[in-house]
Amino acid sequence: MKKIISATLLGATTSLMALGGQQAFLYKDPRVMGMGGANIAVGAYSSALFSNPAGLTNIKKDEGFVVDLVNIGITASDQVQNVVTDLDDAGNDSQKIEDVINKYSGEAFNVQASNYSSISKHSDAFAWSLGLLTAVDVGIMIHGNGSVNGAPVEAAGRAYGGVVLGVAKEYSTDIGQLDVGIGFKYITQNSYEGPLYVSDLQGNDVLKDLQNKYEKTASGFGVDIGVTYKPFADGYWHPALGLSVLNIGSMTMDDNYGGQPMTVNVGASVTPDVSFMNKLVLAVDYVDMLNENVVRQYTFNGADVTYEDYQDTDMMKRLRLGASMGLINNSYFTFTLNGGLYQGAYTAGVDLALTILKLNVSTYQEQIGTGSVDIPDRRYMAQIGIGW
Repeated sequence: MKKIISATLLGATTSLMALGGQQAFLYKDPRVMGMGGANIAVGAYSSALFSNPAGLTNIKKDEGFVVDLVNIGITASDQVQNVVTDLDDAGNDSQKIEDVINKYSGEAFNVQASNYSSISKHSDAFAWSLGLLTAVDVGIMIHGNGSVNGAPVEAAGRAYGGVVLGVAKEYSTDIGQLDVGIGFKYITQNSYEGPLYVSDLQGNDVLKDLQNKYEKTASGFGVDIGVTYKPFADGYWHPALGLSVLNIGSMTMDDNYGGQPMTVNVGASVTPDVSFMNKLVLAVDYVDMLNENVVRQYTFNGADVTYEDYQDTDMMKRLRLGASMGLINNSYFTFTLNGGLYQGAYTAGVDLALTILKLNVSTYQEQIGTGSVDIPDRRYMAQIGIGW
């Protein structure tokens, strides 16, 4: 039954109304997700290009070139391993497959894998970052005992990657510091949307059959702009306000799973000087202010898939709160604890670095669904990398 999981990981299966409720994204940094996903007014990592390019100015100048040579990350829902094991045990027996489907009926699952390698630098003139992204994102939802639209499994997936570039510059004014950033990204992807029936999970050509039915190829170029305003940059609290507009032009991929709508996002943070900590950050974000993310509801007729997009106005899905506590930071070892709230549920994470080896682990909960009927999907992230 490993071929079923391979097919699913390729994205060859479904598209359900619940999966359509997930907010669009390209890359989720476990360091950021551990602190509730709040980063609009924080930055400090190369991954700021996915939230607010102005945040590149918070990369420390004395670090010189910041290189993330390899950043391999895996994200999985709480019960993914159980589903994989049960399907593998079911083999090609249709009744056993149906039993597994009925066992997990009504539950959503997600698997992601990514590598974001980058090089960044904050010089006296400006800050910049260049990154290469490769990723796979697959979500499924299981409908047993009758199912929805006759499809026992609905899924949506994509394999994608591209180049991300950003620059940012600081400006000192009479009323504080203003950081301005701009980012560019080019992304290509193969996406898959459609129902998966029991018969699709049998045979020797599952991957090929599903590719022929559902594969769509798209690419897009996006522009991001952002600002961060620091009214008291030298004060005790170091407050900051952030604003970003991402995916200007929507990257022309909206007809497929993985489309990136243009979003307007705001955030605020404070970084107080605390003597017994290397760094303390408290942040709050509200993303997608114009409610551009949609819920996609599908209708299946055999291999034919049609859908309608509905606006999602759930405010809790857009609110993010986070805290990051840097406890140790020296040339050989760093240790940071993160926590927060993401879509109304807790997040937590630990960031470790031992010379050039980095390890980041975190957990967050995605609310899958329409807003009025949400399905919680607790996910766990682990990332290992080499960088300096």
